[in-house]
Amino acid sequence: MAFKLGKESRKYRTPDNTQIIKKKLDEGILAEANMDGSIYVDKSIPKDSAMYKKAIKHEQKHIDQIKSGKAAYDDNTVTWKNNVHIRKDGKIFYKNKWYEEGDKNLPWEKEAIKAEKQ
Repeated sequence: MAFKLGKESRKYRTPDNTQIIKKKLDEGILAEANMDGSIYVDKSIPKDSAMYKKAIKHEQKHIDQIKSGKAAYDDNTVTWKNNVHIRKDGKIFYKNKWYEEGDKNLPWEKEAIKAEKQ
């Protein structure tokens, strides 16, 4: 009896087994860390580019934050170190001020930006 191998498409994974999925993201978004431990990268970014590597390092830091329990998010909130912050229309209310998501002044972003350089 014979069998035919199908076309298998495996996703690229980082050394710690994070699933990397290339897809079209909203304008201005290069990559996203997901609560399920996967990372989306905009399909316009070449896999072997410096931008891709930087985006993966940044988002992997967010995955590490999520896995450690330091961070979490849903459609309406971002939780950082057990403090819940409102999330609405692409902004996060942190320390009595609204910040754009991804703002370099947010503490979870500071850690991720630092990780980009390592």
